[in-house]
Amino acid sequence: MNGFEKRAEQLKAKIRAAVLTMLQTCEPKHIRIADIAAEAGVSQVTIYNYFGSKEDLIRDVFKQYVTEQVTEFERFIGSGPTFQQFVQFAVLTDKDAFRKFTPEFIQQMMSNDLAFAAYIDEVTQQTALPLMTRFIDDCKKQGQISDKVSTDMIVNYINLLMAQSHRLLEQAKQSGKGEQFFEELLHLFFYGVCGMEPEV
Repeated sequence: MNGFEKRAEQLKAKIRAAVLTMLQTCEPKHIRIADIAAEAGVSQVTIYNYFGSKEDLIRDVFKQYVTEQVTEFERFIGSGPTFQQFVQFAVLTDKDAFRKFTPEFIQQMMSNDLAFAAYIDEVTQQTALPLMTRFIDDCKKQGQISDKVSTDMIVNYINLLMAQSHRLLEQAKQSGKGEQFFEELLHLFFYGVCGMEPEV
C-alpha cells in the first residue's frame, strides 16, 4: 500500500468511526453528511468521493461491523472455548451491538435494505452456522451439552430466534433494559427455564 492509499484508508477509518459514534444516539435519517464531516474532521466532498452517499456510507459501516464480529467469532471458536466461555462471549457481543446501534437502526437495515439482509443471510449460513454446528458437536462430545437435544434441533432453534429478531429487538427497546433483556434471552436459550449454569 503506497502513501496515497494509506492516507485514503486512514480517512475512511475516521469517517466510519464518526458514523459509528453518531449511530449510538441518532437515527440514520437524522444524521447529515455535514454532521459526519464535522465529526470526522474531513470535507463533505471527501465523504462523497469515498462512499457515494450517506446511505451507502451507513451500510458500509454496519457491514464492516458485522464482518469484524464474524472474524472475531471465528477467532474465538478457534481458540477452543468451553460452553460456559461461549455463553459469556455471546452475551458480551450482544451487549456491544446494543450499545453501538439502536434497535430501530438494526430493524431498518434488516427490513428495508434487501442487499444487506442478503449479506447477513449469506454470512450466517456460510460462516456462522457451520462454525456453531461444529462447536455444538464438540461440546456434545465433551459432555457440555445434553445428548437429549440434537445439533440439528439447536441450529433450528437458532434460526427460529433469528427469524424473530425484529420482534425481539422491539421488545428489548420497550423493556427499557436492552442489555439485561439479551442477557436473560441468552440464559434462557442456553440453560432453559429450570436449568442452572454449570459451575466454573
